[in-house]
Amino acid sequence: MANFHPATTGLPMTVWVLPGGRVKVNATRGQRDLGNAAVMVATRPTPMLIEGALSPADQAIVAKWIAANTDALKGYWRGEIDTAEFVTRLVKI
Repeated sequence: MANFHPATTGLPMTVWVLPGGRVKVNATRGQRDLGNAAVMVATRPTPMLIEGALSPADQAIVAKWIAANTDALKGYWRGEIDTAEFVTRLVKI
């Protein structure tokens, strides 16, 4: 699992990239509390919320970030790239 703060992603909240094609999103903007998180699955054509709750605006911006980083996320999840390489490929929105 790798966590990324707003300064790195451009999102208003912390996100965690988990194995298995999942992105955990802090449900409270600016916070870093993994216990208060929602889970999105990065699937095509649109990432879907599968656990927890996010406002429609937050869900849309996280989906935009996932879409912008699809290739890097897939490479990371497949084990084709490590965390260091993943970080260099991330696109800030």
